Amino acid sequence: MLLPILAAVLAFITIGGVGWVLVGGDDSSGQAVKRAKTLGGAATETAAAAKRAAAANTPEARRKQILLQLQEVDRRERKARMTMSARLKQAGLGLSVRTFVIISAVSGLVGALLAFVLGANIVLVLGVGVAAGLGLPRWIVSFKAKARMKKFSLAFADSVDILVRGIKTGLPVHDCFKIIARESPEPLAGEFRLLVEGLGVGLTLAQALEKMYERMPTPELKFFAIVIAIQQKSGGNLAEALGNLTSVLRARRMMVEKIKALSSEAVASAGIIAALPPTVMILVLLSSPSYMMLMFTDMRGQVMLMVSGVWMALGVFVMKRMISFKF
Repeated sequence: MLLPILAAVLAFITIGGVGWVLVGGDDSSGQAVKRAKTLGGAATETAAAAKRAAAANTPEARRKQILLQLQEVDRRERKARMTMSARLKQAGLGLSVRTFVIISAVSGLVGALLAFVLGANIVLVLGVGVAAGLGLPRWIVSFKAKARMKKFSLAFADSVDILVRGIKTGLPVHDCFKIIARESPEPLAGEFRLLVEGLGVGLTLAQALEKMYERMPTPELKFFAIVIAIQQKSGGNLAEALGNLTSVLRARRMMVEKIKALSSEAVASAGIIAALPPTVMILVLLSSPSYMMLMFTDMRGQVMLMVSGVWMALGVFVMKRMISFKF
């Protein structure tokens, strides 16, 4: 009885083993094919990634990437310089933004009150209030900031010469900054005093120059900071590098003055065209007051004056953009 049972069990095991081998072989082959496809896909992706990396490492791609980074940095710096807090620092005014807003509001109320006392229409009163509250204080801050940066730029090359001579005689850079802060004219002396104070409280030279650039965003100071940063990283003769910088700054100043001389005719023409309508109106008002007073007393005349003022402001803005040159 055992022999037939053992024979049946052995036959079943044999048949099952043969079938498993055959079916398992097919599965193994399929799995092997799948693994080969996976490895092939991974190799293809690796090759594509390598091609993209090689394309990104070309000189043209690196130049584009550096250009994009510089544009982004310039955009952020320009946006930071346009804030009212930065403009107040550039103008050298020790005012907070809150104080400036209060002064602007008071200026607008005073302007509107004066226009109301003089008997102007309510629309003209509102226009004068807005101009005195929003336009006039910001124009004053912008004017002071530009004048201050111009004085700084004119004297900056001489201060770099002082630094070059001090380095050549063996003085430390920090002592040269103290000499510039003591002997240079304002606002250069005040900015270098703040620079020396920043170095004294533990700031690095790069950090102190960055804060100085926030207060005085001029191209000359930016060039100076770049030269100092390159010298600190790569080494070399600092006096020679700064001497070359002074030559570049003076050549740039000469180019700016040459451009101003060539564009002086266009500037004079724009000034004459912008000043002619108000001048004619004042002369007519002085010679025939009754003829011009209707423009100030009648509602239609006031509207015409406001529209004329808007068009004049637009024309002045367009002419200013046409004669403005970026240096």
